[in-house]
Amino acid sequence: MLKAKAESKRKKQVGQQNIGYLFIAPAVIVFLIFTVIPFCVEIYASFTNYNMVNRMEFVGFTQYWYLFNNSFFVKSLGNILLFVVMYVPLMLVCSFTVAVLLNRKMPLAKFYRTVMYFPAITSGVATAYVWMWLMNPSKGLFNNILIMLGLPISQWYFESETAMISIVLISLWGGLGSNMLIFLAGLQNIPAELYEAATIDGANGMQRFFRLTVPLMRNSAQFVVTMLLIGAFQLFDIVYLLTNGGPMGSTATPVYCIYITAFNEFNGGLASAMSVILMLIIMAVTFLTRKFLKEADF
Repeated sequence: MLKAKAESKRKKQVGQQNIGYLFIAPAVIVFLIFTVIPFCVEIYASFTNYNMVNRMEFVGFTQYWYLFNNSFFVKSLGNILLFVVMYVPLMLVCSFTVAVLLNRKMPLAKFYRTVMYFPAITSGVATAYVWMWLMNPSKGLFNNILIMLGLPISQWYFESETAMISIVLISLWGGLGSNMLIFLAGLQNIPAELYEAATIDGANGMQRFFRLTVPLMRNSAQFVVTMLLIGAFQLFDIVYLLTNGGPMGSTATPVYCIYITAFNEFNGGLASAMSVILMLIIMAVTFLTRKFLKEADF
């Protein structure tokens, strides 16, 4: 009797597992078709001279050796590292600060949160054209404001010295809202009782912020930094729409190089090699950053 019940229970569990596999099968199939298989093909293509038309001819590490002597791609790696160094810390601080400010109880708080999120859902093309007008050297709003303040005007993204800074400013505006929401969700999950206990123990506002809020936001900060790093290294749309990698290659990024190499020069093998190198860089930087954040005491 007991053996029959155990067998019936086992069959029921197996049936439930099979139903679970059936439900996840479509997602797994889509993942295999659109992620795993293209990934494997890309790695193989990086060892070929594939020109997007003819069959792939295996050439070993030739494409990789060539990239080390490709000044345009090497410059793009330097550009993207500069962008990451400027963009990620600024976005982290700005989005966290805005989240803290909007987490307070105040009139129209939901309205302000909605307004801050608007840039995240705005069309990239529309955003690019708006910023083209704002940063126009002769008729742009920003230079008109500088003139009114008696300050020297800037060429913004038309000059190599300020082009990357301009890209950082635009990226900050576009990504602030989504990262703010992540921090806002983390702040609202902190129990109010902890702040009440800290206040009873005599902690002032600054002490509660640095000794309670900041440590409890550690997991949210790690997630935001990881996503910011992955997204920053894949910068493309703003560069493509505003600068086309100029002036003088000062805003060229690896993804922009991959696009030009694949679809303008029709060199799929070299573009695949660029993609693999970029992937390895993103993985290495993300791994090291996460390890550092886990070991950091804050």
